Amino acid sequence: MERRLSGSRTVRRKADHIRVCLRENVEARKVKPGFEDVHLIHEALPGFPLDEVNPSAEFFGFKLSMPFIISAMTGGTREAAKINASLAEAAEKFRVAMEVGSQRAALENPRQAYTFKIAREKASSVPLIANLGCAQLVGEKGLETAFRVVEMIGANALSIHLNALQEAVQLEGEAGFQRALERLGELCRSLKVPVIVKETGCGISAETARRLEEAGVKALDVGGAGGTSWAAVEYYRAKKAGNLLGQSLCETFWDWGVPTVVSLVEARRATGLTLIATGGVRTGLDLAKALALGAQYGGMALPLLKPAIRGAGWVLRRLEEVREELKVAMFLTGARTPAELQSKPLIVTGETAEWLRTRGLNPEAYARRGDIF
Repeated sequence: MERRLSGSRTVRRKADHIRVCLRENVEARKVKPGFEDVHLIHEALPGFPLDEVNPSAEFFGFKLSMPFIISAMTGGTREAAKINASLAEAAEKFRVAMEVGSQRAALENPRQAYTFKIAREKASSVPLIANLGCAQLVGEKGLETAFRVVEMIGANALSIHLNALQEAVQLEGEAGFQRALERLGELCRSLKVPVIVKETGCGISAETARRLEEAGVKALDVGGAGGTSWAAVEYYRAKKAGNLLGQSLCETFWDWGVPTVVSLVEARRATGLTLIATGGVRTGLDLAKALALGAQYGGMALPLLKPAIRGAGWVLRRLEEVREELKVAMFLTGARTPAELQSKPLIVTGETAEWLRTRGLNPEAYARRGDIF
């Protein structure tokens, strides 16, 4: 497949990503995130009123209204600036964390920095997460670049995103991940804010999670398969460009990856890291299931994109729905706080249970949590 590596194409590519995600079905076709196989156990006698449920959480010293992160979406274009402004305004008012999209466009063209800086202008007192691709971190000035993106938005943490699949199938892809783990270790030792490693829709296995913990990262965003497929996004770009080989590659790998729930369980069993569940999280009930499985936070991107186009008020409305769904799920399991969810029994069935057994994990163990019989 012919590759076009011009850095000047970054802004156009970011605009393409927004367009495709708004107009096309870019979610996984066959693979599911696994939340449909996770069943929380109903508590018919919660023992407390619904208004005593407290879904608040802390994120690296910041108090949040719920354990939720607006996941990385975009930046680098005029439309992206409007989206980030809406998301940040909503994050500030609702007291949730926000991660900006890849800041590569602003590194290549400083005039695009405002599309990311707008997030800090609108969200002055909630945690912001800077975002840099692994492909940029392993570059000649990778560490310097990482410091720059953190400084650019006054970030409280830095997310290094892993997107090997996207780089492999993208028309302009740069699939060079050599020395990535070594460079991550150097970054963790030198950066003053916590380093988060985030997958972008293909999940993180137990083996990789252990290596990342040893490197010194503070948190993992498992970014599992079953939500947005970046192979799907790149498929529509290849189709528009008339690149038949690109279309074929993206079709083949549309559903590639470790499902979100499996990735979350593997990372929880393999490490003691802070875990963020993204990839197919669509409701507050999904968030509750992720917390019950051992995540400390959950996040969404695609479900907030269209609301962000319409304005901060629409994002706030969606966040309110998620929090109320989470509160009801907690109430119906007898959990006053997110931490209490992790001691509640649950059932894992279907393909998720099969996958876990094959990987040497026991899904039945969750059913024996708490006071049973």
